[in-house]
Amino acid sequence: MIAGSIAGSIEHMAMYPVDTLKTRIQAIGSCSAQSAGLRQALGSILKVEGPAGLYRGIGAMGLGAGPAHAVYFSVYEMCKETFSHGDPSNSGAHAVSGVFATVASDAVITPMDVVKQRLQLQSSPYKGVVDCVRRVLVEEGIGAFYASYRTTVVMNAPFTAVHFATYEATKKGLLEVSPETANDENLLVHATAGAAAGALAAVVTTPLDVVKTQLQCQGVCGCDRFSSSSIQDVIGSIVKKNGYVGLMRGWIPRMLFHAPAAAICWSTYEASKTFFQKLNESNSNSSVT
Repeated sequence: MIAGSIAGSIEHMAMYPVDTLKTRIQAIGSCSAQSAGLRQALGSILKVEGPAGLYRGIGAMGLGAGPAHAVYFSVYEMCKETFSHGDPSNSGAHAVSGVFATVASDAVITPMDVVKQRLQLQSSPYKGVVDCVRRVLVEEGIGAFYASYRTTVVMNAPFTAVHFATYEATKKGLLEVSPETANDENLLVHATAGAAAGALAAVVTTPLDVVKTQLQCQGVCGCDRFSSSSIQDVIGSIVKKNGYVGLMRGWIPRMLFHAPAAAICWSTYEASKTFFQKLNESNSNSSVT
């Protein structure tokens, strides 16, 4: 849990500016007319808000990322051990374990993700994390924090399945290609496998991420408000307003976020896990002697 918490926090803090760009671009489809390009979005933030604008709402992610990733990796490890039956190449077990992990962790992080995304919007009406939480509770009720939970799970289940299966398969392939570096502690292997897994999973699930963003930001800064949180209804609204291309809005910053983020997360997680395993072994040996 500690290893997962460290990995998740470092991943999200390091890549937060790219996440802000993704949120702005995806929300544009239901907000007032703005340029949706990556370069334009970055230029607008730097010109109007300065570099600090790229980090608005980072406090919410700081509060949510640690606990959510602690749950995420803990559930994954337990399920992987249960479903794989000792077979390290069982991709199906890795995928199923990833799905269980994301359902549990999303329940923890979704409220803070709602706060984060609302604070990331241009001209956000909230003063900060506490103000956003208070106003959402008073004006919309606690249900607003989980309006996108179903969409988040539906998105993250295939995302995590693809992510974990690709990560484990890529890691296994890299170790087989270079037997001389066949060391499970090789950070380069973890980083490369993580980047490949993150990029592929990000692109595949972008449409559902657009739905999630618009549900979380509805009614804020001119964004459309939806009559229900039905994924089908929101997709229909997006297609009607922006065409099918609207469902892929923000795929470039999303991929640019998840590829290095996954590389950072997996290498940090594996390094932290190895550290604690060695520490436990050292303490066990000391107790025996």
